[in-house]
Amino acid sequence: MRKSLLKRQDDSDPMSVVSNLFDVAMVFAVALMVALVGRYNMSELLTQEDFTMVKNPGKDNMEIITKEGEHVNRYVPSETQQAGKKGKRVGVAYELENGEIIYIPE
Repeated sequence: MRKSLLKRQDDSDPMSVVSNLFDVAMVFAVALMVALVGRYNMSELLTQEDFTMVKNPGKDNMEIITKEGEHVNRYVPSETQQAGKKGKRVGVAYELENGEIIYIPE
């Protein structure tokens, strides 16, 4: 009787350890996602409202993130846009009385 208490069948199953590790990993992953959303104030991504967010405004690594409905768009300026080049005047636009806009190139 004493030998049967020391040797149990459950202790010899190596797959029970793997399933416990999977459960711990899933709890850790969910906790990490909740912590990141809270830390970076990204709870807007989880709502139904549309929004625009600017990351690092005015710096070289600036990004514009917009959410429109279910779509999240990320815009990163290209190298030519970051170089600080100014545009040039290419024409004039006029708005008529009826609301129509006419563009006249120069």
